[in-house]
Amino acid sequence: MIVIRGATTIPQDDKEEIRKAVAELLDQIANKNMLLKDEIVSIVFSSTSDIHSYYPAKAARVAGYEGCALFSSQEPDIEGGLSLCIRVMLFVEKNLDPRHVYLRGAKCLRKDIAKKINVAIDGPAGSGKSTVAKALARDYNILYLDTGAMYRACALRALKEGANIEDEREVVDALRDMELDIEYRDGVQHTMLGGEDVSEKIREPQVSMAASTVSKHASVRMRMAEKQREIASKMSCVLDGRDIGTFVLPDADFKFFLTASPEVRAKRRYDELTAKGYTVDFEELKREIVKRDEQDAGRALAPLKQAEDAVLVDTSDMTIGEVVAAVKKQMQERI
Repeated sequence: MIVIRGATTIPQDDKEEIRKAVAELLDQIANKNMLLKDEIVSIVFSSTSDIHSYYPAKAARVAGYEGCALFSSQEPDIEGGLSLCIRVMLFVEKNLDPRHVYLRGAKCLRKDIAKKINVAIDGPAGSGKSTVAKALARDYNILYLDTGAMYRACALRALKEGANIEDEREVVDALRDMELDIEYRDGVQHTMLGGEDVSEKIREPQVSMAASTVSKHASVRMRMAEKQREIASKMSCVLDGRDIGTFVLPDADFKFFLTASPEVRAKRRYDELTAKGYTVDFEELKREIVKRDEQDAGRALAPLKQAEDAVLVDTSDMTIGEVVAAVKKQMQERI
């Protein structure tokens, strides 16, 4: 399935203007991509909150695109965003290099973040960095890359192969023919190991601890960092980890370091695991978190530490919403 994007603006919230703009946009997308209408599986529209008089999906039906599923939704208000903007995604079953179409100055909903940006969020386990990174990616409509999942997949593979995870050579041998892929379905990252979706398996406690050990090996970090840089070079994205701002993306546009007390982080992890049905001991979990902090901070290559130009955020007494708001405020002040 291929996704083709497009957007346009209208001079005023008027039914006829919407009909003309939608027809023009869809026809240009179809022409530039040499699409037949029956090759379009579905069309999804979103429009800014100042458009009320007519649904873009209805306009698409009138324009002759009635043979596929049509959806319309309204976007939340975004400070600094374009007004009177209609955006669209066409889902097609055709092998092509998509040519996206933007008309009437609608290249991006936010003019101030129209360029490619990378956001690095570092911090110890349980600091909230993954949750915050996902929220930022969703709010800014950019990619979230769970780098920790990649190291967890390496650990899972090493454990399955019976490797001594403390021995770098054994780990390297176990990973030599590893097929690791990151897929995105319905906005969710899936970690694929040898074609198997291991997104849940890599969250098990023993894999978490093994990931910290495996990730200290230089050869493993270099291999994963190379893949992460490759992804970040191609698109705007948010990456979270322990060395994103210092090692993986030292030139990231925005850097943050999230932290919290060991007690708070252990409680968060405890609640997360018990909610998934795992039986865990809180005190043992806290000891593991402290041990992992020491191990991550003490490794020779790319240790856990705050980048000199990263903004420190202590999340101990903050809700996720408050942390996200604080991070977005810092980003907005920099733009």
